[in-house]
Amino acid sequence: MLMKTDDLGIPRFSNRDLIDMIYSGHADKVHVVLCNPSDDVNKFNAAMEEQGFDKLQKYIPLDVDQKTFDGVCQSEWFMPEEYKNLNVLNWLQATLMEKLQDPDDVLTTKEWTRVSEEFEEYRQRNMINLLRYMIYLVDFMRENGIVWGVGRGSSVASYVLYLIGVHKIDSIKFGLDWREFLR
Repeated sequence: MLMKTDDLGIPRFSNRDLIDMIYSGHADKVHVVLCNPSDDVNKFNAAMEEQGFDKLQKYIPLDVDQKTFDGVCQSEWFMPEEYKNLNVLNWLQATLMEKLQDPDDVLTTKEWTRVSEEFEEYRQRNMINLLRYMIYLVDFMRENGIVWGVGRGSSVASYVLYLIGVHKIDSIKFGLDWREFLR
């Protein structure tokens, strides 16, 4: 499928793309897609309504510059409501407990201290919504069988990102300092 985007990077789909989504069973994967005004979105929306899925909106070019648009998108965090309201610290604690190999194990001071320190740094930098989005993104990739890499660069120093599943490098095991990532 050849998806087009406008100058702001907003995806647009052609009639053919919409038909392909219906027949391949992927129409439900599209949350908000904008189409050209000339496309017959009404037929697609009728099919979506029959299947109980959300309708698509027609493409309307936005009269904003890239910087303004990016600022709005970054404040919106396009993800399901359940992730927008997620208590990340509780989620990290539960995930950490699941990673323990022996059910009788308890959180070690080292692991919990590491999570707490990193989390506080994310909080101070106003990045908790980013963590929520990363949890959503990893969940989405797992649910849809999307493969991603083991890890790259300084991000592998973050134990929090390891717990979320962004990468597969246990930074405590390898003695990596999280400050390398959050400088």
